[in-house]
Amino acid sequence: MASGASRAIDQSGAFAPFEWLIAFRYLRARRREGFISVIAGFSFIGIMLGVATLIIVLSVMNGFRKELLDKIVGVNGHVFVGAIDKPLTDFAELSAGFEKIPGVVLALPMVEGQALASSQAAAAGVLVRGVREIDLRRIPAIATNIKSGTLDGFDQASGVVIGKRLAEQLYIRPGDTITLTAPRGPQTPFGTAPRVKTYPVTAIYEIGMSEFDSAFVYMPIEESQAYFNRNGDVSAIELFLTHPDRVDETKALIQKSTERPIYLTDWRQRNKTFFGVLEVERNVMFLILTLIVLVAALNIVSGLIMLVKDKSADIAILRTMGATRGAILRVFLITGAAIGTVGTLAGFGLGLLVALNIERLRAFVSALTQTNLFPAEFYFLSHLPADVDAQEVVTVVAMALLLSLLATLYPAWRAARLDPVEALRYE
Repeated sequence: MASGASRAIDQSGAFAPFEWLIAFRYLRARRREGFISVIAGFSFIGIMLGVATLIIVLSVMNGFRKELLDKIVGVNGHVFVGAIDKPLTDFAELSAGFEKIPGVVLALPMVEGQALASSQAAAAGVLVRGVREIDLRRIPAIATNIKSGTLDGFDQASGVVIGKRLAEQLYIRPGDTITLTAPRGPQTPFGTAPRVKTYPVTAIYEIGMSEFDSAFVYMPIEESQAYFNRNGDVSAIELFLTHPDRVDETKALIQKSTERPIYLTDWRQRNKTFFGVLEVERNVMFLILTLIVLVAALNIVSGLIMLVKDKSADIAILRTMGATRGAILRVFLITGAAIGTVGTLAGFGLGLLVALNIERLRAFVSALTQTNLFPAEFYFLSHLPADVDAQEVVTVVAMALLLSLLATLYPAWRAARLDPVEALRYE
């Protein structure tokens, strides 16, 4: 039998069936060698959890950025036009001209100012926006998310539209009244008196972003001009674009189409700090979690070194039966690569499963623990988002497979370099 085995080994090529057989046999250690299989199991779990965590965290960070970008840009517009030489009293003509520019979907003249909103129960600081009914209906984030009340007759009703979280803070609903107090009111012999006026609430919207649902109050534009003492002008004209990422091209067209001096800002400038922080946090998380995958790959190194130490006699016997150093090298390469590959694929499946059901898991854990795991007042969003990027997932999987393969090289080389005489001397 020894000669038959020797001939079989001699006749086999690279990655022959016997090499795979031996490699997988080493992964199923007997009772005496149970510790080795435990080490291999921990290496597998480490790779799996590292890959899964990396996929989940990156998906959640992508979801955060996408949701916040969609909501911020969907409510605030993409380009903001301000006056330089004189007030924007000709906002109607300017808006009509801006909407003719390719790439501009909506030109929204707006009066903007701060005020204190109060009811009989509570008070809160708000940002009042004066807009036309026709423009308000063209903002999808508002028009498609009316939860109660109506926008019909908004210009003539002299009422306001508020967010759901603000309504909850003030304990009001459509039909109730809200009192707005602005610091700059009429001039009196004793100085500037605050302007206080009460408005009916005609509608309540819910965007899903706490900052907008609790801070914005929409008012008819003529009423807002009277409230903030504006002489028929507006604060700015907001432009909504078809492609927000191509804002530089559109800004150049806007400058060319306008004869009067204007200054332009865009959504990137206004939210630069916010999205910059998100990007930095995302990169740091990727680096930290990559180190976790690296540590898991190093567990493969330690496990295989212990396996080589334990199987030194077996290696020596295989060498005496005709197995080459290359065959021994490939046996341990297959063993380590199998741990890394199966662990990576398991982590890939677990990561996708959790990332695609992250909100259900959050709701389940919140209900189980009776705690709010994702408070909207801290995270701005009412639900936990996740956006799985296929390119990032492929990068994570490829990186984990590469690290696992590299981790097997040294133990496999050490096994191939083992001297059979020294290994059998004390057996």
